Formats: sequence, C-alpha cells, structure tokens
Amino acid sequence: MRYGIISDIHGNTEGLEACLNELEAQGIDRLVCLGDIVGYGAEPNECCDIIREKADITILGNHDAVLVGKLDEEYCHSAARRALRYSAEQLSDTNYDFLASLKYKTYEDDSCFCHGSPINAEDFEYVFSLDQAATLTAHFSSLSKVTFVGHSHVTTAYLVTPAMSLQMSAPRLQLRDGVKYVFNVGSVGQPRDNDPRACCVIYDTDEQSVSYFRVEYDIEAAADKIFAAELPQAFGQRLFHGV
Repeated sequence: MRYGIISDIHGNTEGLEACLNELEAQGIDRLVCLGDIVGYGAEPNECCDIIREKADITILGNHDAVLVGKLDEEYCHSAARRALRYSAEQLSDTNYDFLASLKYKTYEDDSCFCHGSPINAEDFEYVFSLDQAATLTAHFSSLSKVTFVGHSHVTTAYLVTPAMSLQMSAPRLQLRDGVKYVFNVGSVGQPRDNDPRACCVIYDTDEQSVSYFRVEYDIEAAADKIFAAELPQAFGQRLFHGV
C-alpha cells in the first residue's frame, strides 16, 4: 500500500493541485489529508471540493475546528481569525458539513493519522521540537508504529523508544522494527521550513519507507488571489519565502 499524505492546504488551490499531480505520478493507492484545508488562503471552498472528491481519509485540523465551532477562535491570532471569517463566508453548506463531520484522528493498519499530537488530539498540541517529541516516550506502548501529523508546517521526523526520542531528517527514511515514528508531513499551502515549495509525503507499507516530496507550483498566482481577496498581505508574501 502506498499512502499519499498531505496537510495544511490553507485555501491554496495551486499548491494542492501540484501535490496531487505529483502523488498521482508516483502511483499512490490512498490519499490522506491531515486537515487545515481552510484559513490563510483565498480558495477554501475550492480546496474542500477537491479534498471531498479525492481524499480517502480526511482529519480535522485546528483551523477547520475553529470554523465549525469545535475550537474557540481565541486559539488563533487576530490575522488568522480574520482569514477564518473569510473562509466561513466562502464555504458552501456542503463543505461546512463536511468539515464538521471530520474526526480528530483515525487509525489504519499500523498507522495513526492526526493533525497535531496523537495524545489528546483535540488539543492540537505541536510535535515539531525534540522536547515535544520526548513527551511521547511515556506513551510508547499506545503509539502506533507510524504516526503522521501536520499542524507545524515543517518537515521533521522523530524516532521514539520507551527511553528517548531522536530527530531525523532525510528525503527518504527507512523504518525498522522495535521503534516507533512520528512524521511531520509539512504543508501544501503555506510551508514554514524555509522552502517555499509545497510538500507531500508517501508512506510505502511494503517497503516500510517514508519519502518527502517538494513540489514547485505557481506561488505568484496563489499570492495574487490572497491580495485580491483583501486578506492579510503577509499570508501571500510569506508564500514566496517558505516562512
């Protein structure tokens, strides 16, 4: 089985379509979206339409949760709240109901899919520093062999044992037995790891490997839509820099 995994689309249709084209070219069997389809970008409704059609598994992100009233908007800073109000105005009733129906996490075979930390997933805790990953060692027995998370917009991975966590970084990582893994899959629509290209991941269960793919897309078109929608200018400007 080859899972294509994406997260943090944030209304960026250009980034989403580029990643989906890459994953299709790579020959995936199932598509997983780890949430935050809305917020920041100019086309939340269009992105929801695509994910409803294409994704086999979709998880609730924190921006999605705020929009449907499952998380207090005070969780977000003021500019993000402004973007979420824009998203709410754009969203069809069908897509609103779709977001409201999503789960905080789900399991398939030896994998867990969630937006933030798998521990109390409804709290949307980050796992993008070694200190944060270290808190998972106490939960080693309940962790799936492989956990995929979004939320951070960065591409970091952690090996977890009952005693410690180790940070890993490579375009392709080979899994081994006896340990567990947490993978931040990066962001489709607003990367923050100093690489402006959209990011997607493939988990190959037969090869027991996880591969990161960075995908060029039309950043200028995505940014121009943000500027035209009179969303906060920074949400468009940062696309060019991956921050």
